[in-house]
Amino acid sequence: MEKKEVQHQVHLESAIKLLGGNLVEEASRAGIDNNLQRWIEDLKATHNAELHQLVTDLQALKALLHGGTYDAAQVGHLLHRLGAETARVASSAEGNTRPHVEKLSAALMAAAGQVMGSDTTPEQDLKNDSHGIDRQD
Repeated sequence: MEKKEVQHQVHLESAIKLLGGNLVEEASRAGIDNNLQRWIEDLKATHNAELHQLVTDLQALKALLHGGTYDAAQVGHLLHRLGAETARVASSAEGNTRPHVEKLSAALMAAAGQVMGSDTTPEQDLKNDSHGIDRQD
């Protein structure tokens, strides 16, 4: 396994851990910007145009979370969209990275629910997405 691939997996696990915690509390810490920036840079480094929307949404999320205060509806909607898009592109992830990307998608959906107070599970959110149901629109 290449060093770069391992590094990407470490960054994915870091993002999963961040999303699995208290996102409201994490947003008030300076480290969230660095974590999101590493994720953005990893996506850009793939030179895959299919990941452009993820990069754009992550940059928007970073801007919304910067400073520790944010609009829960905006952040929740963005996290949900990131989760759905991450699930969609997971199939193109290679090797051992794919399970990390799939876990990240579930973590994004769970974080969206946490921020917005949803009582659905990540699996229910993904199922709803596959049926064209977007509960944030």
